[in-house]
Amino acid sequence: MRKNFIILSVVTALLILGCSYFWINALFIFFLVGPFIYMGFADMSQTQQSIRRNFPVLGRLRYVFEDLRPKIQQYFVESDTDGAPINRIDRSVVYQRAKRQIDTTPFGTQLNVYAEGYEWMNHSIVPMDFHTINHHPRVLVGNRDCRQKYDASVLNISAMSFGSLSSHAVEALNAGAKIGGFAHNTGEGGISPYHLKHGGDIIWQIGTGYFGARDEEGRFSEDAFQKNASRPEVKMIELKLSQGAKPGHGGILPDKKNTPEVAAIRLVKAGTTVFSPPFHSAFSTPKGMIHFLHKMRDLSGGKPVGFKLCVGRKSEFISICKAMVELDIYPDFITVDGGEGGTGAAPPEFSNFVGMPLLDGIAFVDNMLKGFNIRQHIRIGASGKILTGFQILRSIALGADMCNSARAMMMALGCIQALECNRNTCPTGVATQDPALMNGLVINDKKVRVANFHKNTIESFVELMAASGISNPTKLNRHQISRRVFMNQVLTLEEIYPSVAVGAMLGELIPERYKMSFASASAEEF
Repeated sequence: MRKNFIILSVVTALLILGCSYFWINALFIFFLVGPFIYMGFADMSQTQQSIRRNFPVLGRLRYVFEDLRPKIQQYFVESDTDGAPINRIDRSVVYQRAKRQIDTTPFGTQLNVYAEGYEWMNHSIVPMDFHTINHHPRVLVGNRDCRQKYDASVLNISAMSFGSLSSHAVEALNAGAKIGGFAHNTGEGGISPYHLKHGGDIIWQIGTGYFGARDEEGRFSEDAFQKNASRPEVKMIELKLSQGAKPGHGGILPDKKNTPEVAAIRLVKAGTTVFSPPFHSAFSTPKGMIHFLHKMRDLSGGKPVGFKLCVGRKSEFISICKAMVELDIYPDFITVDGGEGGTGAAPPEFSNFVGMPLLDGIAFVDNMLKGFNIRQHIRIGASGKILTGFQILRSIALGADMCNSARAMMMALGCIQALECNRNTCPTGVATQDPALMNGLVINDKKVRVANFHKNTIESFVELMAASGISNPTKLNRHQISRRVFMNQVLTLEEIYPSVAVGAMLGELIPERYKMSFASASAEEF
């Protein structure tokens, strides 16, 4: 460092002498070189980055390239099948459908159809006429205890909170849902004015922080809940147990996104990082949870109530099933989130290594509900990297009734996967609270793109059904999707995720793979 300091000092002295000798060009030289001299002394005097101290000015390039690397890779390096978490092929499909551009591809698939994990739909020699099938399939949500059933689309907007998303993004999503006739999940951040402005159908999510339904101490408030739950825009209510991207952790709102407006809606202190608790304080047992869901349904006036989870310990979900059977009380729906689900902010260990992936989760939950003979009471929603008609069809074939998508809807808004969601610097104005950035997102334009993406994706799903000779989503099953598990071995999803017989979990026919989890499950405790 001393050597660098001496060199820089000599250069500075020579520059001053040169400026005094060639006075005419002094001002030009000063403005040209002065900033670099300043950066050099600043680099040598700071103590946090050793590369900058050892290599003043030049050392900064390391950090510049580090920031630019994801952008360079995305636009100049990666192939169409590369890109994480969503590859270029799927991103392009979303953009094209949102803009109503051509969404066909030339020259055949770019996927390696002989690679392990490749999946395909088994089509029919006698496909149905696409034009004779209902292009707007719906799912009626609400069991015998529900007094305000909801006719849901098979594709809806998954949970994303105001605060994580900008007000412009929330408005455009809700306005798009209004145009297309599908539902918009609020996320756990509560109901904001931007969720209500355009009158789109709302699924109100209640998380562990009880935002919008809490007292000043952060506990669940029946009065606050009832006030919001009775709003006509709220069609369903979802209790969030866990999120696929960070199950067991609780939500995170970075301090830069926690503006006074966001804080007022959540009843928290502005400018602080808000961590939602990883667990609920309103209940602590399976039976307590079922009673809590029943209470929420009553307080809402009989609207459909359900819960969302990423499956973890199988015994705990079995405990919930046992509680439902013993109490004879059932939620109207269960949303299964996959470990591959998205988030604005999460520790990498949680995103990468915690939580059951979506397909495994759907199959397990569907099996348990059938095994306990309660499937007829409960709809299953699927959430976790659903972007295309095939992914909707695959989820429904596994056991889901409807699907939710978050990242695809963000891309319909203009998201470019810049991976800046947790920094408040989203360049497209989607995931930021910076007014200068969010103003770049024009609501009247983006709401149409959201509706376009929904419509065109549903149509692709219906076309796939027609190609398989099926006219109704309820006729899809696990036999209709195949997966290559080795170069010369192909299995159907039914072979990979075997179904259980109806009522099998209530008698002596419990499958061997579930016996240990069943034995350790109790309706009295998790």
